[in-house]
Amino acid sequence: MKIASELSLQEKLHILADGAKYDVACTSSGADRRGRKGCLGNAVAAGICHSFASDGRCISLLKILLTNHCIYDCKYCINRCTNDIARAAFTPREVCELTTEFYRRNYIEGLFLSSGVWNSPAFTMERLCETLYLLRNVYHFNGYIHVKAIPGAPDELLAAAGYLADRMSINLELPTGESMKKLAPNKNHNMILRPMRMMADTIAQHRLAAGKSAQMERSRSNRYLTGSIFSKERLEQTGRVAGNTQPAKTQGTKTYALQKMGKTEWKQPFVPAGQSTQMIIGATPETDYHLLRTTQYLYQNYDLKRVFYSAYVPLNEDGALPAPDTPVPLLREHRLYQADWLLRFYGFSADELLSEQRPNFNEELDPKCDWALRHLERFPVEVNTAQYETLLRVPGVGPKSALRIVQSRRYGKLDFAHLKRMGVVLKRAHYFLTCDGKMM
Repeated sequence: MKIASELSLQEKLHILADGAKYDVACTSSGADRRGRKGCLGNAVAAGICHSFASDGRCISLLKILLTNHCIYDCKYCINRCTNDIARAAFTPREVCELTTEFYRRNYIEGLFLSSGVWNSPAFTMERLCETLYLLRNVYHFNGYIHVKAIPGAPDELLAAAGYLADRMSINLELPTGESMKKLAPNKNHNMILRPMRMMADTIAQHRLAAGKSAQMERSRSNRYLTGSIFSKERLEQTGRVAGNTQPAKTQGTKTYALQKMGKTEWKQPFVPAGQSTQMIIGATPETDYHLLRTTQYLYQNYDLKRVFYSAYVPLNEDGALPAPDTPVPLLREHRLYQADWLLRFYGFSADELLSEQRPNFNEELDPKCDWALRHLERFPVEVNTAQYETLLRVPGVGPKSALRIVQSRRYGKLDFAHLKRMGVVLKRAHYFLTCDGKMM
C-alpha cells in the first residue's frame, strides 16, 4: 500500500498518534539532565509531569509513530501490512516541529517515538536516528526522548540512537518462540534479544567508566534486600554481577557500539534512563507464571529498567487470535504490574509468588496479600524487632515505610499510631503486625 503524501500535518498526526496508542511502554524519564542555555527543555531524574487517560495509561509524552506503514504481518498489530487502514509517514523535520511546538505550548514534557518497519529495519532505524539527531543538534531539544529500536537494524544505528535518546526499548511482545512463530512469523526472539544484549553491555560499560556499578540502581532501599533478584548472590548465578563486566580500559576491547562511535560520543551517556520492553497479555495461552519468570529472566540477564505489560485489545479478526468480543484482561495486567513491583522492590522471586501447580494470580487479591494468606505461619510480625526484609513481606508496608520503621525504632518502641504516621496502610497491615507483642 502506498503512503499518502498529500496529507496535511494534522491528518498525519491524527493517524500516527492513534496508531501508537497501543504501545504502553512509556514512563517517567529516570534521566537527570538540567536545562542549558540555548536549549529547549530538560529531563529530571524524579520523572516528568504525567497525565493519565481514563484507562490509566500515561499520556504525558507526545507518543507517535514515524510511520504506520509496515512490511511485517504480525497478527495482533493494527498496523500489519495486510490491514486496509489509512497510512501516513512523518518526515524527520515534521517530528521535530511537532515536538518543539507541543513543548512550547506546555502540552508535553518529552517524546515517545516508535515506528512500523518501513522498507527495511535498517532504513527505518536510519530515519529514526536522523530525527533524533535533528532534535538534539538542530532544534536543541534537551528534554526526554524514548525511542523504539527496530529489531534487525545494524548495531551502529542502534548505538547512534543510544547516544541521542534517554531510553530505548525493543518489544519482546510474546514470551515464547511458539507464540512468536504463530502470531509474528517475520520475527524471532534472537533478533530481539541480540540487540537487547548489545545495549545492556554498552550501558554497563558506560556505567563502569563513570565510576558506577555495572548494574542499575533501582532503589536506595534495595541495598537492604539480601534476597532480591538483583542481589549479588542471585546475579552470580547469571553472570551479571559488576565484577563480571570489566570496564573498557581493563577489558582490552570495547563493545561493538563503542568501537563504532568517536571519542566525542564516548563522553556522552549511553541510554541514561535504561532500556525497557513490552509483552502482550491475553493474546496467547501463556500463564502468569510463565510471564513472570520471563520478566525475572530479563531483569537479571539484561538489566532492564522496566518490563511493561499490555492487555491485548481485540483489533483484528484472525483464527489464531481471541474472538473480537473477548474482554480486555485489564485486571490481569494490573496484577502482573503489582507482581513486577514485588520482584523489583520487595525481594520476591517469581517462584515464591506462583508455581506450575498454581500458575495464575488470584484476580480478587493483590499478589502480596495473596502470598501472605498462603504463609500465615510467618505472621504476625513484631514491628520493633523484625528485619527490613521481613517487614517488606507484610501487606500494607512498602519500602519507604519499612525503612522508616527500621530507622525510627532505634530511638524508642513503636506503636500503631507511629506506624500510621510513617505511611503504613493499617487497614491491611494490622492483621499481620504486633507492636510490643500486642495486636491492634
